[in-house]
Amino acid sequence: MLTNDEFASQVMALAGRAEDFKPTAIYDPDGDCIEFLVSPDSFYAERVDDLVTVYYSQETREIIGSLIKGVGRFYRTLLKEMPGFFIEVIDGRVKLVHLFRARVWTSADSPNSVRTITYRKLIQAAEESKVETDFQFAA
Repeated sequence: MLTNDEFASQVMALAGRAEDFKPTAIYDPDGDCIEFLVSPDSFYAERVDDLVTVYYSQETREIIGSLIKGVGRFYRTLLKEMPGFFIEVIDGRVKLVHLFRARVWTSADSPNSVRTITYRKLIQAAEESKVETDFQFAA
């Protein structure tokens, strides 16, 4: 398990200089959250729902990442409702696109709702960046 200082150090090391930046996602087991960044831009955050807070670039206003909270609880709920989701976690790693899609699939929101559109944009960012993260916890 990572301490808060170790987690912050890893995030800062991954961020590096802007020209060296690579999209990343880090699972923090202590906070049961995943931070996802596709750009080193300065950002502001907006809560979408109880699972996701979206990061928007202050420069472009485009989605550049997110914070996914309560990942373990969400995963356990998914396994009850959609046991096949288990096969999307390979060797303790999960592609973020799968988590975002699963949230849309389990939502009662209309396809044109702001939340659904936001999740579609997150899905696109996750697909384009091909980001995945360690996801080690008991189901």
